[in-house]
Amino acid sequence: MGNGTNIGRVRGLGSAKSGTHHWMLQRFTAVGNLVLGLWLLFSLVGLPDLGFKTVMTWAAQPISATALVLFVVTTFWHARLGLQVLIEDYVHEHANKFAVMTLLNLASFGGAAFGVFAIVRIALGAAA
Repeated sequence: MGNGTNIGRVRGLGSAKSGTHHWMLQRFTAVGNLVLGLWLLFSLVGLPDLGFKTVMTWAAQPISATALVLFVVTTFWHARLGLQVLIEDYVHEHANKFAVMTLLNLASFGGAAFGVFAIVRIALGAAA
C-alpha cells in the first residue's frame, strides 16, 4: 500500500461506494421534478382562471395536493443533493464543511416541511 504504485496513490480516494447512490438520487429527483413540473404547468394552464379562489379550490383536491407535496419534497431534496456536492467540492476545512452542511440540512428540511405544512393546510380547508 505504498505511494509508489498507481493503486497505492489512489487507494481510499474514490467514492467509497456512495457516489453512485448519490448520483442516482440526483437523477431520480430530477426526473421527478421534470414530470411534476410539467404536470403543474399543464394543470395551471388548464384552469379557467388563475384567481385565488380557483387555484385554492384546485390545490385542495386530493390528487393536486398529493402531487404538490411530492413536487415540494423532490425539489428540496434535489436542491440539497446538488448543494451538498458543491459544498463537498469547495469547502475544504472540516469544521466549516460540517457547519455549512448542517445549515444546508436545516434549510432544506425546514423549507420542505413548511411547504408540506402549507399544502396540507390548504387541502384541509384551514386557509380558505
